[in-house]
Amino acid sequence: MAGGTDKRKQSLYFPEEMLREIQEEANRQDRSLSWVVQQAWKIARDRIKSFPAVNEVTGEEAFSSRREE
Repeated sequence: MAGGTDKRKQSLYFPEEMLREIQEEANRQDRSLSWVVQQAWKIARDRIKSFPAVNEVTGEEAFSSRREE
């Protein structure tokens, strides 16, 4: 789906203030909410992927594997 045109409907939930800001920016640029969120993901993708997984931060993975022994 890298350059695809596959469109899927998905519900996303945003805090009210964040949604208002996204809507204002969409209106300013005469774009859809979907377009603004897609552009934000493209810009932020590498940064978000660099975040550690939750179990890397809490050590859950190591803890759960010890319980199985």
